[in-house]
Amino acid sequence: MIEELLQQGAQEMGIELNEAQRTKLLQYLQLIIKWNKTYNLSAIRDLEEGVKKHLLDSLSVVSYINSGNLLDVGAGAGLPGIVISIMKPELLVTVLDTVGKKCRFMQFAKTQLALKNLTVINQRVEDYRPEQCFSQITSRAFSEVDKTLKLTRHLLCDNGHYLLMKGNHFASESLENYEMKVHQITVPYVSDQRHFLEIKPS
Repeated sequence: MIEELLQQGAQEMGIELNEAQRTKLLQYLQLIIKWNKTYNLSAIRDLEEGVKKHLLDSLSVVSYINSGNLLDVGAGAGLPGIVISIMKPELLVTVLDTVGKKCRFMQFAKTQLALKNLTVINQRVEDYRPEQCFSQITSRAFSEVDKTLKLTRHLLCDNGHYLLMKGNHFASESLENYEMKVHQITVPYVSDQRHFLEIKPS
């Protein structure tokens, strides 16, 4: 039932999951549900709701991901960063969060799922100073758009871009020194309107 829900939802978004991807995605969701009992990673406690609102919601951005390393800011339990890591094993993905218990969970998930392309960082984003910049920066529930840009601009490569996931309420005003393209996304089985903001420094 859960496998069919994931497979069908992905297909409706034009995403074909192979057996390895489907298996890892569901193992990852089961880890979230299990750790949730102690660590309160998410308000979602049910596998079916988790498929819809965690996995499919995160999968909705995969087609917008390019080659080049990616940073997921305020990753929480690893959404969408770990989902992207599973779907694109050739891509270097870094997930960052300030909350220690969430980073411990993501590190555990990395080990359990053998995600060699994933790096977990437990740090405030404004203090993070990696050796290399990022081609892509994404977030799902980190902060307001302008605040996200301000806190992470030092991490974005000159020709890089942002991929920000937002619900129905986001600031649509023009951003100074940035070009923004708004994509409306329909996630199967999720009634909330989703938006995906593709933002580049102008």
